[in-house]
Amino acid sequence: MSAPAPERFEIGGILLEHTQLLPEDLEAARQAQEDTGQRLTDVLLQRGKLNEAELLGALSQELGLPVRENIGQDEVEEELIERVPIGFAKTHGLLPIKRNGNAIVVAVSDPFDTDPLDDLRLLFDGANIEAEIASERIIRSAINHVYDRGHDSTSELAEDAAEDLDTIAFEVAHEPQDLLDSADEAPVIRLVNSLLQHAVKERASDIHIEPFESEIRVRFRIDDVLFEPIQALPRALQASIVSRIKIMGGLNIAEKRLPQDGRIRLKIAGKDYDVRLSTVPITHGERVVMRLLPRSQAMLDLERLGFNETQLRTWERLIARPNGILLVTGPTGSGKTTTLYGALSRINGPDKNIITIEDPVEIQLGGVGQIEVAHKIGLSFSSGLRSVLRQDPNVILVGEIRDIETAEIAIQASLTGHLVFSTLHTNDAAGAITRLVDMGVEAFLVGSSLAAILAQRLVRVLCPECKEAYEPTKAQLAELGVRAVENTPSIFRPVGCAHCNHTGYRGRIGIFELLIVDDDIRNMITDNVDSKSIKRKAIEKGMATLRIDGARKVLRGVTSIAEVLRATEEEGVVAQI
Repeated sequence: MSAPAPERFEIGGILLEHTQLLPEDLEAARQAQEDTGQRLTDVLLQRGKLNEAELLGALSQELGLPVRENIGQDEVEEELIERVPIGFAKTHGLLPIKRNGNAIVVAVSDPFDTDPLDDLRLLFDGANIEAEIASERIIRSAINHVYDRGHDSTSELAEDAAEDLDTIAFEVAHEPQDLLDSADEAPVIRLVNSLLQHAVKERASDIHIEPFESEIRVRFRIDDVLFEPIQALPRALQASIVSRIKIMGGLNIAEKRLPQDGRIRLKIAGKDYDVRLSTVPITHGERVVMRLLPRSQAMLDLERLGFNETQLRTWERLIARPNGILLVTGPTGSGKTTTLYGALSRINGPDKNIITIEDPVEIQLGGVGQIEVAHKIGLSFSSGLRSVLRQDPNVILVGEIRDIETAEIAIQASLTGHLVFSTLHTNDAAGAITRLVDMGVEAFLVGSSLAAILAQRLVRVLCPECKEAYEPTKAQLAELGVRAVENTPSIFRPVGCAHCNHTGYRGRIGIFELLIVDDDIRNMITDNVDSKSIKRKAIEKGMATLRIDGARKVLRGVTSIAEVLRATEEEGVVAQI
């Protein structure tokens, strides 16, 4: 193979020439690359400025290398795998696939990195290397399928072949011996490991294991929708599966009458995960839910959460304040914790003492002191917050303001020179003000301490591989809050394909409503003006409501009208966007 140009930064010019990437997006990605040390292409993919198909197509056109869209397990010749260490394959993002005469066909994710290909040439006794381009995701998935590492532990999940779930379920159902007394390769262990591996592969946030009278149902939550990845399992396996999971989470396997909570730390496909484990007794046994939380700083990148440029600049200015309260509101599962930790991650540094008190601690963040609420021993939000104030903090995060005691301590902390982050469960930003006053907090204290309130929701992102443009009716646009104009951008709707499990959506993004508490809003709060009037005033001052922010994402082709209508309430606000 003729080696491509070794200069890595040529990739930027290639992408500008062969894709729709904008120069300003490339420059911003290069700045982020310097800060994070990531590859430029990884930054662009994470920020949604590029998709895999565009990247592979650009590289293929420029370098004249074929693109491999998938790697079947049967395609990979075992004799080649035996000669290449798995660590080498994963480190360099490559996989030898087959012999082609005197040459070895190798899938590579970074065709500019030619040194590993030279090493492969030596490993294969001087054979020619024929490179084919594939995404890192496809190569890593194939590596996990074809290499058999043959070990298991609760701290590092074996990155072995992620076998077909139905095949393993069949083996488990027909295993005659006591599975808990079996060796490490017992089918029940492989089943649980494979469930976790498939959940990560499918981007699931939760795994549900539910016993019924005659069967066990397993479901994954993907983009807030539950799917069944395998057929129902026999009811007789329930005790073995739950016991295995309890052992991994350090729970009491003998206690079946009371709810239990635990945590599992795993390494899956080279990435670290915290798995929050919850068991509750129900009629037919113990129900298990496992929430998968990647221990990755990339998920806390504010640019990826869905803020537009104006919102992002304003939010970054707010989180750099020395004092005041910043509230994030929304229902459970709307991404409030991720947004708050994104803010903490942005301001975290050796010059700031940041302490959090949460129930529970969901995301581990280096350099931040994190306290977990423990009601059994009297450690509540309010009592913990009092102790935190004696730790000389600059920034405090309170997981949730649930009562007047916590609210008043948080307000006093903000008035004495601390920046306080917290959450509330309200439908919109202005509703948080009413909620605090209803708790019993004096209105003048609310007005003097609040700096801003951010309301948010999560909407599903249209699959870029299959979304289709269409012309919505004027009624649909009106319901969205958009006044039709002659040059209204293309509107897209979901279709469904193999890339998105035939749902039409892949991933989620935030929509936001940022209410700044300025002097006018502060006076209205002090005068006990109702939340609807405060919201109207904020809109007059330029605040985009949740629905309007969602409408902007519809017009940019990010999500669909149906998703925004599902996630937001009717507002009666019409704007020409």
